[in-house]
Amino acid sequence: MSSADRRLQPRRKPRQVRAELTRERILAAAAHVFVEFGYAAGTTNRIAERARISIGSLYQYFPNKDAILAELLVRHIDRGTWTQADQLDLSPGTLEAMVRALVRDAIDNHRDDPQLLRIMFEEAPLSQELLDTIDRHGRDRVGQVRDLLARHPDVRVRDLGTAAELIVFTVEVNTHKLMADPRTIPEETFGSELVDMVTRYLRGDQ
Repeated sequence: MSSADRRLQPRRKPRQVRAELTRERILAAAAHVFVEFGYAAGTTNRIAERARISIGSLYQYFPNKDAILAELLVRHIDRGTWTQADQLDLSPGTLEAMVRALVRDAIDNHRDDPQLLRIMFEEAPLSQELLDTIDRHGRDRVGQVRDLLARHPDVRVRDLGTAAELIVFTVEVNTHKLMADPRTIPEETFGSELVDMVTRYLRGDQ
C-alpha cells in the first residue's frame, strides 16, 4: 500500500455498537460540514464540533478529512446497486419500461444533496479502496444490464457486452451531471429523453 493510500485509510474499524455509532456521527457531520462550508473550509475541527466529539476522538477513526470524504464516496457508490433488476418484466413490448426502470434507479441513487454530490466526485482523493469500489460497481452494473439485454426479446444490438458498457456509462454520467446541477434540465424531461434514446438504440430503430 502506498503512502497516499495509507493516508486515506480509516484508522479504526468499529467492532462495537457504540464505536459504529460514533463513526456514523462523524460521517453524517462531515456531510453537513462539507455542504455548509465547502470542502476547503470543512476542517476536521468543524466536523468534530458538529459530531459533538473531541478532535482526538475523530482522529481515532479517520486520519484526515480526505479519508472521511473518500469513505462518503465509497458509501455513495455502494448504495448504487440495482436491487430491483431481477423483478423486471422482460416480456415482448416491455423494453421501454425496462430502460425507464434503469434510468429511474440511477436518478434515485443520485439524490444526495447536489452540493455534496459535486464535492464527492470533484474533490474526493482517489484511494485504492475507492478505485476498487468504482471498478466493482461498474462491473456489477454492466453485468446486470448485459443479462437483461440477453434475456429481452426486443433487443436488437449486435454486441451485448459493448451495448451494456455504453448504456451504463451514458446513464450514470449523465445522471450524475443532472443531479449535481439540477438547474440545467428538468428531471422529467431528462428522464424521458434518455429513456427514448437508449430504447431506440436497443431496438435498432433507424
